[in-house]
Amino acid sequence: MADRWATLGVDLHLEPAGPGLRRGLTDALREAVRSGRLAPGTRLPSSRSLAADLGVARNTVADAYADLVAEGWLTARQGSGTRVAERQVVPPAGTAPHPRERARPAYDLRPGSPDLASFPRAEWLRAARRALDTAPHHALDYGDPRGRPELRTALAGYLSRARGVRADPERTVVCGGFAHGLKLLGTALRARGARGVAVESYGLDVHWRLLTAAGLHTAPLPFDRRGTDPGTLSGADAVLLTPAHQFPMGVPLHRDRRAAVVDWARRTGGLVLEDDYDGEFRYDRQPVGALQGLDPDRVVYLGTASKSLAPGLRLAWMVLPPDLVGPVAEAKGGVDTCGVLDQLTLAEFLASGAYDRHVRAARLRYRRRRDALVAAVAARAPEARVTGIAAGLHVLLRLPPGTERSVVQAAHWRGLALHGLAGYRHADAVAEPVDALVVGYGTPPDHAWSGALDALCAVLPG
Repeated sequence: MADRWATLGVDLHLEPAGPGLRRGLTDALREAVRSGRLAPGTRLPSSRSLAADLGVARNTVADAYADLVAEGWLTARQGSGTRVAERQVVPPAGTAPHPRERARPAYDLRPGSPDLASFPRAEWLRAARRALDTAPHHALDYGDPRGRPELRTALAGYLSRARGVRADPERTVVCGGFAHGLKLLGTALRARGARGVAVESYGLDVHWRLLTAAGLHTAPLPFDRRGTDPGTLSGADAVLLTPAHQFPMGVPLHRDRRAAVVDWARRTGGLVLEDDYDGEFRYDRQPVGALQGLDPDRVVYLGTASKSLAPGLRLAWMVLPPDLVGPVAEAKGGVDTCGVLDQLTLAEFLASGAYDRHVRAARLRYRRRRDALVAAVAARAPEARVTGIAAGLHVLLRLPPGTERSVVQAAHWRGLALHGLAGYRHADAVAEPVDALVVGYGTPPDHAWSGALDALCAVLPG
């Protein structure tokens, strides 16, 4: 019977103290409720189960429960067991108040996220079931720091086919999002003696901060209509680029400059970090292949599921030059730090073709949104000019000089979350500032898209 008790009920930590078991247990339960440790509505273990766990008589627990029911701390109903009574919990003096959750905007056109409502839940669940059914038991152990071999193999095949990456499972490392991968690379580069990383004039400050935190200085490169200019790379040890679709300006790196940056890396021993953050989404032109295909020994390819599936998966990947695999795995801590079940599920999702089907359907949906945005702005806000529309999940909306800040403020008043270009400009950039909005059309769910578009046009000049 004792073995059966050990498998029933729920765990409850109590430390009865004071004279007498019944009084000590009653006081401990009362204090747990009073302090809020046992929240209103919490179901307590049965008297039999708690008595077995504490090594006391069942009547002792039953009497303690009865006392607290009589005092109003607990409730007991036939069929629903004993629960903590519903009441307002007063936090102890000195307890910091819980921060209030920020109100969500009525419409969200910030870049960086896909339409989360379109996540393929049913297909993902089927892939997860198949992956878990076929996974060996040892897959659930501490694993290879590079990630599960099933996912690395599936990624190598997909990236070679769809992005022109010269991929090898042995040189592929799975990481917990792009930022995690960049942090690992920063650590490995600093350990190799690197001092500086060239970056683009416009980009994400969180990436620049990660490199700075690794002990690396970031210096912005010039930018013009042909994209980032690598002509001033001479003093850098590495360069971080978004060559297929510059974020946030939206232009691809010109072919001459693609060749020039690879030549620089070969000549100097430098390293190119290629951020292919939205490589799956191309609309009006052939896909721009990965820069890594020009020289896999000098270019690190970084991709992510954050745009194609969802940021919350926290799955990204790197295809590394051979001499960086060991240092990056060491920086990762010697074991796999990414969720094994999600890795196995993504591997199955890729291998089954479900990923390709999802991406192609998403590409069509986002293209329709982009077309609607371009048409609406042209008709209702002719003073604004849409650029960077051939790919990705965002556009650059150029504004009349001096209007960016006022437009962003007007959007805020209307409950529209919107980012100006100024927030993406490196502090040391030398190019002339441009007034523009970075409009993410992937974020709103389908039912909110037309309202978001109306709110955007309402705040634009003209």
